[in-house]
Amino acid sequence: MAGEKTYFITGFPGFIAGELIKEAVKRDLFQHVYVLVLPEMAEQAEIQLAEIAPGKGTVIKGDITKEQLGIEPETRRILEQTVTHVYHLAAIYDLGVEREAAFLVNVKGTICVNRFVKSLQSLELYTYFSTAYVSGKREGKIFESELEPAEFKNFYEETKWLAEKEVRSLQKEVPAIIIRPGIVVGHSKTGRTVKFDGPYYMLQLFQKLRYNPFIPALGKGDVPFHLIPVDYLIQAVLYLSQSGRFSGKTFHITDPDPLPIGKVYELFLEKSINMKPIGRVSPKLMKKCFSSDALCRYFQVRKEAFDYFIYNADYDCTNTAEALKGTAISCPSIVSYSDAMIQFFKENQNQPIQKGVKAYAGS
Repeated sequence: MAGEKTYFITGFPGFIAGELIKEAVKRDLFQHVYVLVLPEMAEQAEIQLAEIAPGKGTVIKGDITKEQLGIEPETRRILEQTVTHVYHLAAIYDLGVEREAAFLVNVKGTICVNRFVKSLQSLELYTYFSTAYVSGKREGKIFESELEPAEFKNFYEETKWLAEKEVRSLQKEVPAIIIRPGIVVGHSKTGRTVKFDGPYYMLQLFQKLRYNPFIPALGKGDVPFHLIPVDYLIQAVLYLSQSGRFSGKTFHITDPDPLPIGKVYELFLEKSINMKPIGRVSPKLMKKCFSSDALCRYFQVRKEAFDYFIYNADYDCTNTAEALKGTAISCPSIVSYSDAMIQFFKENQNQPIQKGVKAYAGS
């Protein structure tokens, strides 16, 4: 039951934040939820929050990059007395983001949220959403306890690494856990998502090339591809954040038995346009070919995505496996939900399924 639980969530009306609230309402986990949104997104947020948490939610206008989060003093006093759980999802998730924008939102924004968290008198747990890809260009086994300095593929990774450092320091002062998701895709049963990025770039590319006589494979294809459906992420996060047993820990929410990216590429190619790859081309060459912004817009891909075919990192998820032992929560294989994912993509690829959501709403 909800008891006296009060949530404070950044990153709404982004997809993951919305799914988190929906599932928490279904389980009656909180009495009330406050969502922090930019003023220009407040109207949209009001509508969505009323749909998924009727009578249990309040939209607060503010900005994570501002001191005091830009929240009115009276509202802030109420939050300081009542909030028990904070979920910080707001970030810029764009692989092609410029460093200045990424630093402002991902690093400074997290520092501001951390200060807010320290002011909460009833705090039970702070849940920070990082990413498995704080590992940057490191290869081999990546452990949950590690946050090693690295070279990075893009400014998204670098600034999320810097932000996680800030939260790790805060774990010495307040109860907090760090969530490092892999690459999040739509719901495993319905395929529903709100934007087509990450692995969906493959599907975008295949649709544009479907009349070509052949489509080559990309590289050796032996890199583990850590896809997770959003429903697995939400189930795991709610369990970890509600149990009261895991403060101070970091969790890779990744596929414990991931398919190699080449196998996923073949799977998507066959299921989406009924073709098999012929020949092979280097991911580095493909990235150079897509150096033109116009070409990227036409194919609806990010050139930075090709880097993820190169670096062979495997994310150990021992903390997650041990924490979830004995529950019914487990990560399904992409093979089991690829049909739903591709079907949803085909039905919605030409529709603006995410309208008006600023980049640093939670992805």
